[in-house]
Amino acid sequence: MNLSIFKKTSMLTAILLLVFSSLAFAATKPGGPSTNGQTNISSTLSYAEVIKILGSIEQSSKGKVEVFTLDQYGKSEAGRSIYAAKVGTGTKKIWIQAQIHGNEKLVTEAALDLLKTYSSNNSKDVQKVLEESTLYFIPMYNPDGAEMNTRGTKIMATGKSLDLNRDWTLNGGFVAKESQAVYAYWADLKPDFAIDLHHQGIKQVYGTNEATSFSLGVSLAPNGPTLPAYKNYNDVTRQMLAYVYDNMKGYGYTHIDRYQIVDSAKQVGYDIDIKGGVVSAMMMGLNYKGLNPDHHSHPAVFFETKGNTSEGSLGQKSNGYLTKQNYLALKSLVYGYVTGEVYQVDPNHWNDIPAYPLAGYWTDYNGIVPTGDSGY
Repeated sequence: MNLSIFKKTSMLTAILLLVFSSLAFAATKPGGPSTNGQTNISSTLSYAEVIKILGSIEQSSKGKVEVFTLDQYGKSEAGRSIYAAKVGTGTKKIWIQAQIHGNEKLVTEAALDLLKTYSSNNSKDVQKVLEESTLYFIPMYNPDGAEMNTRGTKIMATGKSLDLNRDWTLNGGFVAKESQAVYAYWADLKPDFAIDLHHQGIKQVYGTNEATSFSLGVSLAPNGPTLPAYKNYNDVTRQMLAYVYDNMKGYGYTHIDRYQIVDSAKQVGYDIDIKGGVVSAMMMGLNYKGLNPDHHSHPAVFFETKGNTSEGSLGQKSNGYLTKQNYLALKSLVYGYVTGEVYQVDPNHWNDIPAYPLAGYWTDYNGIVPTGDSGY
């Protein structure tokens, strides 16, 4: 990439970061952002409440659910335990993580709701999942950030903040204690599939006046600079998200699109290609300090619900349906993966999920990589 292009992409990166972090669009349907810019988080779950709920689910499950901490691998920067839960007896291991960003709170509730379903529901579809898979939940990956209501966490040794979802780097090693603990657990467990739950800024579904309520994404862009080189993940991740799209289209006010960073002025989007993200490193088989010598890897996808609790973009009236859309999407994808239904989907059906015209790839290693740039 020549210097002039680099300067332009660096400037565009700065502009898009500003656009992406602002409330670029007003919601046009029920369940939109709060109109007064004030977010009340009293109705969202605290760290102590998550621990209490996990204990209640474990107790009422009659032995189906096991709740534990990752203390043997480490604690958070502030010394908090990272809690996990296990349910199911099958051989397929599914990893579900939520709230790696501390101000993205409703996804934790969705994960706990799904865990509760698996602990007590005796329907045929639930029983099939439990017989053929074992699910591992980390409902609050970032307990310090959750308590501070901040995106990242605070590194005690330096006093600096850190985005935990940029800490699983292929080069340079981990910074946060949380990252080291969760990575070591992942390397021991060796899951077969992962789902990562997030919130995002406000944007519109391309070509409509509808506010996006739910986005489907892969942290290494399908057909992008990185993912096609990794086994069949380029196909299976698209199959999984197209499957979710088909199963979610009829749910209430859900307006679904593909996850992109959007330049609203130009009406174009940038697919992300983030190598330092947790689920990216999982797909790439990160071997940190020799803990994953066989470079175990697996496909992974993420969900993004609109709004978060730092920017005044969540109104309490929307909390219920935003939580439910995550719950339904999770339940659907887990079932489709376990039964193999996702593999019957045409990977190119991914292209039918609404998205902005692709202008390039937003990376954490080389700025914005233009589409068709054969040098990357």
